[in-house]
Order: sequence, then structure tokens, then C-alpha cells
Amino acid sequence: MRRRDLLAGLAVATVEARAQNLATAAPNKESLYIPKPQLVEDRRLLHDFMDEFSFVDLVTVSPSLRITHIPVFLDRNGGTYGTIHGHISRQNPQIEAIENKQTAVVVFHGPNGYISPTWYAKTGNVVPTWNFAVVHATGKLGAVEGKKELNDLLSKLIAKFERYEGTNYDFSKIDATYKYGLMGGIIGFELEIELLEGKFKLGQDRSAADKQSLLTKLADAKAPPSLRDFTARFYEWQSKT
Repeated sequence: MRRRDLLAGLAVATVEARAQNLATAAPNKESLYIPKPQLVEDRRLLHDFMDEFSFVDLVTVSPSLRITHIPVFLDRNGGTYGTIHGHISRQNPQIEAIENKQTAVVVFHGPNGYISPTWYAKTGNVVPTWNFAVVHATGKLGAVEGKKELNDLLSKLIAKFERYEGTNYDFSKIDATYKYGLMGGIIGFELEIELLEGKFKLGQDRSAADKQSLLTKLADAKAPPSLRDFTARFYEWQSKT
């Protein structure tokens, strides 16, 4: 029993050590598989994509695999590839990854959808696929905790989405005692991007006729439910439970 316990302990320690190494090492390898035709490296295009699709997955691996879904904003001039800013709850175990300056991947998702073989100009020997676009930004996390620094981070984050929606909410007019009381429950972070990867699988390697046919069919394709429609559906389900 003791020998088995020892071997089991060594196995667990090895897994934990690998996770810790991944969490603290500088990123030097890609985080996803990208066939060459789908690789996008134009930094301005990737930054535009990140600004537009800025509700992200924050992925860390130590002390365990954690994924948090949050809005962020990008400072294009921070570091070599830009700096990402956001915040999470202090109740979130992922706070440890921020406080320990661990490596994280931030995943930006664009539109996606099923592609029927019938949507191409040439339909012989064609199989279905799924088209999508994503950007992965990898780097080390750092905490943003000062009262002024955290207030500035939140102000910029809120302003980004208020401008997009065309609304006029003013975060600076919120009562300071109330605002700073709420801020005590979160931790801000910044991630200077050390590795920036774009994967756009949009049929760009197909013929001109196939591309045009695909665009025509996508215009008539069934769209996923909007946030409004999905929310209404959920409220209806909730009222019946």
C-alpha cells in the first residue's frame, strides 16, 4: 500500500509540476492548431477583431483549469502586441492566477456557423464544415488593485460599451462610497500580449465561384437566436418552473 501511495503521490506531483510550469513559463508555442491558409497575422486586423468581439474566455491552468467569461478592452499601444484589461470577482478562484502573475490565454470569438455542402458552386465530393474566426492572446497576468487604477480601468471598460450602444451612462457620477464599496469585491488585471494568434476559417482557400455562392447562401442562412430572443425564451421557461 505504501509503495502504491508513493507512486500515486509522485504521479500527482508530476502533473501539478507540469501545470505550474505551464502557468509560469513565458509563452513560446502556439495555443491552437492553425492550418496555413487559415493563419491571420495582420496585427491591425487582429486588433480590430479584438475590439469588436470583446466578450472573451480568460483561460488559466493553475492551481486548476479555470475559464471565466468577461468583457475586456484592448490597449493597442501597450507592449509589443497590445495589453488586455479586465476584472473578475474576488470570490473567483482564478484570482490566484492573477496574484501569482501566471500565464493565461484570452480567447476572442467571432461569428460561427455550419456550412452545408450544398452552398458551394461546385457540390461534387464536398463535405460539411463549420466556419468561424478566433483570436488567442497569450501573456502573463498582472493585478490592478489601486483605487484610482481600478476606477480608471472600469471607467474605460464601461465607456467602450456605452459608446457602442449609444447610451449615456456616466460611471463618474456614481456615489463614491457606493462605487468603491462594490470595487472591493473585484480585482482588476492586465495582460501584456506576448503571443497573438488569429485563426480565420472562412473558406478563403476555395474558388472565387465557391466564395460568392457561400456569401449568397449565408445571407439566407438561419441565424442563431439574438440575446433578446434567448432571454425571452429563458424567462418563459423560468416562469414555468
